[in-house]
Amino acid sequence: MNKAELIDAVAKEADVSKAAAGGAIDAITAAITSAVAKGGTVTLVGFGTFSSSKRAARTGRNPQTGKELKIAATTVPKFKAGANFKAAVAGKKAAKKK
Repeated sequence: MNKAELIDAVAKEADVSKAAAGGAIDAITAAITSAVAKGGTVTLVGFGTFSSSKRAARTGRNPQTGKELKIAATTVPKFKAGANFKAAVAGKKAAKKK
């Protein structure tokens, strides 16, 4: 599914126009990106958690030449799927909390 197909699905499910659905998706992705870029986390209960993670500097190897090269430290985005999302992908019903 690409962005246009996602917009169509959201518009149909929420019974709103495609323009409104597109604006909502753009706003959500911008808010998540901004929060994670600032070092925060965004948790959507049942769906998952977006966060950032630091990668240490390391030594890599060029597969063509075998020559070692230094890979700089960096910060990367990370996503951890929630229980309901995992269960849906696995084709199971999510366990109910007691």
